[in-house]
Amino acid sequence: MKEIQTLLKIMSDGLKTLAHGVEALAERVDDVATSQGVGRPAKKKPVAAASKAKATKKPIKKPTTKRRVKSTTAADSVLDIIGKSKKGVGTAAIIEQTGYNQKKVANIIYRLKNQGKIKTVQKGIYVKS
Repeated sequence: MKEIQTLLKIMSDGLKTLAHGVEALAERVDDVATSQGVGRPAKKKPVAAASKAKATKKPIKKPTTKRRVKSTTAADSVLDIIGKSKKGVGTAAIIEQTGYNQKKVANIIYRLKNQGKIKTVQKGIYVKS
C-alpha cells in the first residue's frame, strides 16, 4: 500500500511540473503574438445551465432554385417532326431533318408506336396519333 502511495505522489509531482511547463510555454506564445501585433481571441464566457433552453427545431428553408427545363430528347424531336406533318412523314425525311442514323430512327419509331404516340399510315409513313 505504501508503494502505491509513493508512486501516486511521484506521478502527482510530475503532472504539476508538466502543467507549469505548459503555462510557461503559453505565456511565451502570448508574448510573441503581442509583439507581432496578433491579438489573442476573446475567451467565451461559460453559459449558465439555467439559461440553456431546450432548442426547438425551426423548419429549414431550402434555397429556391429554378427548375431545369428538360432538354428535348431524340424521341421528342422525332415526334415533333411527325406531328408537324398532316399527311405523314417518312423515315428518310426524319433522318434528313434530325441527322440521326437509320438504326436510331427505327428504334425511336418502334418505341413511339408501342407507346401509342404515332401510327402507320402506309409502310414507312407515320402520323401522330
